[in-house]
Amino acid sequence: MEDKKPLLEMVGISKSFPGVKALQDVNLKVHSGEVVALLGENGAGKSTLMKILSGVYKKDEGKVLIEGNEVDIQGIKHAESMGITIIHQELSVLPNLTVSENIFLGNEKFDKGTRRINKAWMRERSLGFLEQIGCNINPDTLVKDINVGEMQMIEIAKALTKNSGIIIMDEPTTALTDVETKNLFTVIRKLKEKGMAVIYISHRLDEIFQICDSITVLRDGKYVGDVETKSVTKDDLITMMVGRKLEEQFPYKEVDKTKTLLKVDNISLKDKVRNVSFEVKAGEILGIAGLMGAGRTELAKTIFGDYKKSSGEICIDGQKVSINSPKDAISHGVCYLSEDRKKEGLILGMSVRENMTISNLKSYENSLKRINKKAEKEEVDKYIKKLSVKTPHREQLIKNLSGGNQQKVILAKWLMLSPKILIIDEPTKGIDVGAKKEIYEVLNELKSAGKAVIMISSDMAEIIGVSDRVIVMHEGKLTGELKRDELTQENIMKYAVGI
Repeated sequence: MEDKKPLLEMVGISKSFPGVKALQDVNLKVHSGEVVALLGENGAGKSTLMKILSGVYKKDEGKVLIEGNEVDIQGIKHAESMGITIIHQELSVLPNLTVSENIFLGNEKFDKGTRRINKAWMRERSLGFLEQIGCNINPDTLVKDINVGEMQMIEIAKALTKNSGIIIMDEPTTALTDVETKNLFTVIRKLKEKGMAVIYISHRLDEIFQICDSITVLRDGKYVGDVETKSVTKDDLITMMVGRKLEEQFPYKEVDKTKTLLKVDNISLKDKVRNVSFEVKAGEILGIAGLMGAGRTELAKTIFGDYKKSSGEICIDGQKVSINSPKDAISHGVCYLSEDRKKEGLILGMSVRENMTISNLKSYENSLKRINKKAEKEEVDKYIKKLSVKTPHREQLIKNLSGGNQQKVILAKWLMLSPKILIIDEPTKGIDVGAKKEIYEVLNELKSAGKAVIMISSDMAEIIGVSDRVIVMHEGKLTGELKRDELTQENIMKYAVGI
């Protein structure tokens, strides 16, 4: 592969923002018919590098070469005209348009003369692209009526409508089922056969070994190196990414568990959650497993008061409680960290400090009902240090932080309230291996402090490695419960598919 001229070369790329050196002398090389993994912890510079390649940002230094010719990418449309397309991690679909309208958004087919959009043509073409990725969505369906996994498939189909030689995929499988992921990999292999190049960003290392030919690693905005996938191990990659060995990816701490903190009795939510009962003890991490659509998030939001339960009871510390809103839940010591951090966990136009303290401002009030800014700032700085949040300062806008650091800020927000019970939904979704371990350590600290943690996760290794006990859901029902010594992928899947 090294004997061929690269389709793409990025050489000595540097980029700075106020107070941050995002990239420093970074290199990337991609050949036709190759899938290159771009790896690194959150904040390593992966997204910045790809935004430069796709025309979102202008580089400060360095060169970009396409087929050996230096190019100066002026914007997104310019990048697309050179055959470079990016599929962003955050979905950009429009809910009130149909599937086919979303697939051809910005690339609509117009009839000559009337200049009307030819929806029949777009529908027919959409069927073909969806078929390529093994997706059976009706092109006439409104996007608001499909699930997140199907929305991700639309993004992939949208990229296929553009005659791209280079496709950047940023965490493409985050919301996909195993079947959809296999379909995606089949599509990627077809793209390779056509001579197209794919730059693949993922924190799921198992995927890297399945689909990628080579790997380029960044750390702290710098180029670490590139390797052939077949020549390295998972541990090698972790060491390259974090600069140290992670001897134990899932640190587990045994804590005495005697007192029941939370008891859920026959909770139902219309047809989403059906008569679910369980208990969580102080010092316990209870994992909730299940396939997409099993009702795990709906159960969590019902306990948190975001959804109004149809029936059932909730007891905390042995007392029946009435939870009809998140405010009620928080007053009883229950906090919920959403799987959708940007929509439900953050206010993107606010700073790190404001996002961290927004739920706990009353604790900083003085006798005049004014905020004690000094106390607030000291608390924020304490949690920035405690959770190793990578930010130039507490007043940095939260939208400028990487996904993993945004997740840490949300976690800090709830930790400031000293919850009795923390419900955390997909805690490490889109987060690098180093930050994952830091979050697991925080969960262990909560256990040691006698708190209860409910963790919803689609990462099988995570659910097995971190949980004391796991309950499994299928189609809104609780289908199984497994103790720690019973936790295997086979046992969990048996209950997850309703066997």
